[in-house]
Amino acid sequence: MLEGIVRESIGKKGVKALRRDGYLIANIYAKGLENVNAAFKMNDYIRSVRNKDTLVFPVKVDGKELNVVVQAYESQPLTGILLHVDLMVAQPGVLTHYMVPVEAVGTPVGLKNKGLLNVAKPRLRVKTTVENLPNTIKIDVTDLDIGDSKLIRDLDTIDGVTFTDDGRVSVLSIIKAK
Repeated sequence: MLEGIVRESIGKKGVKALRRDGYLIANIYAKGLENVNAAFKMNDYIRSVRNKDTLVFPVKVDGKELNVVVQAYESQPLTGILLHVDLMVAQPGVLTHYMVPVEAVGTPVGLKNKGLLNVAKPRLRVKTTVENLPNTIKIDVTDLDIGDSKLIRDLDTIDGVTFTDDGRVSVLSIIKAK
């Protein structure tokens, strides 16, 4: 379980000192709960996020154990080092927006015809409860040829999950290689 500290200082000077000591700055929030300004050891955070099985993972801050989901993060553009992360508490039974990763299943016919698989939306925004939250949205691409695409309206429906993006938005497509 990822353990963090509550940061007392939310100013620039305190944040810089924490980053210098190897901490990642985080905000933990939820509907009806007070925001928590936290900090996690950078290596511990990366290790726990990479090794998680679901989108929801537990953290322990100030003696309280919370199940959270990564909502947004900010990284340094040149080095790619994480600077800040927003974590939302996954409350049971509450409808909330989540970003769920897309996974292409199969080998498209268009790849054999010298095409490329273009993933336009690597994550889809869905509205659901944490109990119905899928780990990934699997899309079968075996019948796609060059010029074909999968739109949000073409995806299989999932019980208890609503896609909030417009139905005519392209998720995956096969484009002609140059």
